Amino acid sequence: MYLGFDPGKDKCGLAIMTPNNHLEYHQIIPSEQAISTINKLSQQYPITKIIMGNQTTSKTWKQKLENGLTSDLSIIMINEKNSTLEARDRYWLMYPPQGLQRLIPQGMRTPPRSVDDIVAIILIERYLQ
Repeated sequence: MYLGFDPGKDKCGLAIMTPNNHLEYHQIIPSEQAISTINKLSQQYPITKIIMGNQTTSKTWKQKLENGLTSDLSIIMINEKNSTLEARDRYWLMYPPQGLQRLIPQGMRTPPRSVDDIVAIILIERYLQ
C-alpha cells in the first residue's frame, strides 16, 4: 500500500491506497500530528512507500519524516504541479453538489473544505501512472 502525503505548514493531507487504486483512507490533519499519525497508520496498514509532493515545504518534511518515522518506509517525491486545482475538480466527483449548489457551474464552485487529502490521493495516482 501507498501513503500519499501532502505536507503543509498548518495542515497535511493523507491518503492510503492499494496498488490497484483502491482508496482505503483519507484525512486532513494538523501538521504537528503528521508524524505520529503516519506512524499509527503504518501499524494499521502494510504501507511500503510514502508518496509526497515536491513543492512548498517538501524538503523540510522529507527530513522530518526520515528522522521521525518508526518504520523504514521509502519516500518518493512526485511532481505536484496543479494538484490542488485537480483536487478541487475531484472533490465534486467524490461529493456531488446538492440542492441549489448543482445549478452553479463547477468552475465557479468552491469546495466547502480543504482538499489536501484529495491532493494526497492524486499524488499516489500520479506515482502509479
